[in-house]
Amino acid sequence: MKLTRSIRLLPALLAALLLAGCGGGGADVKQQTTTTTMGQELMDLNSSYEKGIISEDEYKKARKAILKRYE
Repeated sequence: MKLTRSIRLLPALLAALLLAGCGGGGADVKQQTTTTTMGQELMDLNSSYEKGIISEDEYKKARKAILKRYE
């Protein structure tokens, strides 16, 4: 009698175990979406430079990176 009950519970147990493993898998996939335009990025960068938030060297490096990204 106990064996029959165990066999009937087996599908539910297997389903629970399978669903418990579907929580993410550990893959670390990152996707970046840019919603700004090159012009907006350059204006924001220039504004930061003019306000003294970033140095001239940082400004030049960031500007070069922005231009390269939109090539």
